[in-house]
Amino acid sequence: MSSLLLPLVAGLASPQGQPSPIVTDRPAITDASVVVPNGALQVENGIQITNASGQRVFDGPESLAVFGLTDATELRFTVPDYSFTPVASGFGDLALGVKQQIGHTQSGFDASLILSLSFPAGANAESSHGYDPSLQLPWSQKISANWTAAGMLSLYWPTQSGMRNLTGESTFLFDRQLTGPWDAFVEYAGDFPERGGPTPVALWDKLQVGFESAA
Repeated sequence: MSSLLLPLVAGLASPQGQPSPIVTDRPAITDASVVVPNGALQVENGIQITNASGQRVFDGPESLAVFGLTDATELRFTVPDYSFTPVASGFGDLALGVKQQIGHTQSGFDASLILSLSFPAGANAESSHGYDPSLQLPWSQKISANWTAAGMLSLYWPTQSGMRNLTGESTFLFDRQLTGPWDAFVEYAGDFPERGGPTPVALWDKLQVGFESAA
């Protein structure tokens, strides 16, 4: 299985209405290890293209909205995306979550804890038909002015065929700051479900483009 997530736009508005520096979750699998500023609203959108067993799936808008509740806490809302396949299409489930900053040091180490819950609001063919919790622990360590190492440990409890299938996921990436808004990174991700065996290990080479604007 291969997957590509193309970011379309990421915007952040501060309480004063002035543009602020942004750290986005997309296009990497690894989420950001920091929260957005207090009172700020950040919206990310993208298109995901997945190729599994010769079948291509398009997902969009892959929207995530986050709001800075405090200097260390953000609220998260995952907008249902529309999945299009030759077999079935429709909107997926929505999810609500909270992200808490749990680590921030002068040495450049950051870590956060994300708790989320999805709700079965999607189309019959796309919804899991269950209330599915997840837990994620993204972290990052600044190595130099241009290099950063990061990763994420995750636990998911998706509903599959009416049953929970506890799935662990681990990611690791190296990010290289290029010039201006350009970043390049290589990322490893592996999923390890309780039932069905581990998925093939995937290695992605991506080029990330960051956009900053006032919402």
